[in-house]
Amino acid sequence: MKLYILNGPNLNLLGVREPEQYGSRSYADLLEMIRAHCAARGVEAVCRQTNHEGTLVDWIQEAYAERADGIVINPGAYTHTSVALLDAVKATRLPTVEVHISRVEAREAFRQVSYIRAACVKTITGHGLQGYLEAIDFLLDGGGEAPR
Repeated sequence: MKLYILNGPNLNLLGVREPEQYGSRSYADLLEMIRAHCAARGVEAVCRQTNHEGTLVDWIQEAYAERADGIVINPGAYTHTSVALLDAVKATRLPTVEVHISRVEAREAFRQVSYIRAACVKTITGHGLQGYLEAIDFLLDGGGEAPR
């Protein structure tokens, strides 16, 4: 199996940006954790981070072209603004899990809106970096098809 693990803006600043919200572990720590977990489960993980919306769209389309089995995505701030990400996930119909390190539903009002959520099979919020592993396990354990 092959999963794409995609991260949006500012996730490269984990450990630096608002540690009270996101913790003190770095993006490198997150990648190490994901790769070890995927290796133990026998899955190939393609891990990427960008601060650019169009690049995320390109990677979602690449996941489709490469016949990935699913996507785990933390769109960062694009969660609340990007119809383009929603459309890309809907178009590819790959099972996608939306992940947020912090509990976005308990934060600012604008963070209550998630455009991409309508195309996702599951959303995990507030579980810290562990949420990524939960999302991976959900997809590997038969997490379902993308909404139609």
